[in-house]
Amino acid sequence: MELIGSVCLGLGLAAACGFRVFLPVLALALASRLGVVELGPAWAWVGSWPAVAGLSAAALVELIAFYIPFVDNALDALAAPAAAIAGTLVAASQLTGVEAVSLPPAVAWVLAAIAGGGLATGVHLGAASVRGASTATTAGMGNPVVSTAENVAAAGLSAASIIMPVIAASLIGLGVVLIVRRRLRSRRAARRSTLFTPARPADHSGHGLAC
Repeated sequence: MELIGSVCLGLGLAAACGFRVFLPVLALALASRLGVVELGPAWAWVGSWPAVAGLSAAALVELIAFYIPFVDNALDALAAPAAAIAGTLVAASQLTGVEAVSLPPAVAWVLAAIAGGGLATGVHLGAASVRGASTATTAGMGNPVVSTAENVAAAGLSAASIIMPVIAASLIGLGVVLIVRRRLRSRRAARRSTLFTPARPADHSGHGLAC
């Protein structure tokens, strides 16, 4: 059960990194500092006061920056690789050096990169597409609403992953399945509309033989 909890915690925080890079890592640091989350010796520095202070400052700057027009769209591009790295790290923190998980380090890091980094990247790309649509349709006026929703999602998902990791991971998995099914249905509908669209008759006007 501890193994499942550790894996779910890592995946939940990785998904939260897709919304905000530093806030989930800060949540992990505070949870470690308070003794709620167990970290291996190699990750003990995450729960140190200097790390908590640095992550707090970085998280605050990130939260504010996403409310600045044009800066938020630029940050979406810069945050893509950062989210992948953060997702990999938080997942690795639960797969390496923890007594409940007995995986070879190389295997653990590969799994962390694929699952944690991939999940964070997927969530980030989805959030970035929503912001892009908001920018295109509202000229950026609706972006603060998107930023607020992302902040709430990052904070809520981080807290849920720490307090009830299995439930949080299950909800994430359900969300991924629903999104994939919706996209598959959209593609099938697009293909059907293309196949059953009647061909337009050729226009022969003006091409007949003169009498």
